[in-house]
Amino acid sequence: MNNSFFLNINKPKGITSFDVISKLRKILNTKKIGHAGTLDPLAEGVLPIGVGECTRLIEYLKDDKTYIAKVKFGETSTTCDDEGEKTFIKEPDFTYRDLEKILPQFIGKIKQKPPIYSAIKIGGKKLCDIARKGESVEIPEREIKIFEIRILDFNLPYTTFEIHCSKGTYIRSFARDIGEVLGCGGYIKELQRTKAGCFDIKDSNNLEDELKLINMEDVLPFDKYYLDEDEYNKIKNGMKIKSKIKQEDKFLMLIFNKKVVSISRISDNIIVVEKNLKG
Repeated sequence: MNNSFFLNINKPKGITSFDVISKLRKILNTKKIGHAGTLDPLAEGVLPIGVGECTRLIEYLKDDKTYIAKVKFGETSTTCDDEGEKTFIKEPDFTYRDLEKILPQFIGKIKQKPPIYSAIKIGGKKLCDIARKGESVEIPEREIKIFEIRILDFNLPYTTFEIHCSKGTYIRSFARDIGEVLGCGGYIKELQRTKAGCFDIKDSNNLEDELKLINMEDVLPFDKYYLDEDEYNKIKNGMKIKSKIKQEDKFLMLIFNKKVVSISRISDNIIVVEKNLKG
């Protein structure tokens, strides 16, 4: 079996992303494994996994995400999802058109405050740990980007949205904030991630299935550059090489003997190693 690859796992509800890693460690008999983009226990869907040398390449994966989110309006939740303590605000009485009118304020580059129950660290402490101790803390806003929001189903008190967004976007915060604008509160009832970069739910694996291994060159968003033997010897020793072809400033996958041996950057026709990979 190839010892370096990616997996597209469909995480079920009720377990953490780390639980998925623990199960896969046993299945694959490996310690070198990691995931991209944590999913809450309540959420399900696409969880990209890197194994072996691919753990070092997770940072290079495309990091936009697509979610299907079922929001319940009329209440707030301490966790912004179905697991928290609920507070009734009022019966939602807005129309489909009312909802359409406010959606543009949530699209594009916006400021978003993460939920208090999240793993973000402030002063070295996780927000969720601070919240559980009943301590107060000022949560700074972060800039995120929402590319598109579609209403898939409108049946109050529930509405289902499809949201295409940047890395770092909290869909729980979206539910909280849109409920606040509508004046009735809102929280996430159900959440599924359907895409993470090029990893799509329709191609995903359940943990109980035979695992489909994904080659790094099939998911990394870089052009391929094929090395001759002299170039390869220089690259594996961390040396710069001159490119055979003229290319703009960008990342490349360097290939030798049909294997990706390095992630490098090319600028002014000079290729500089970013990460050399083992065998």
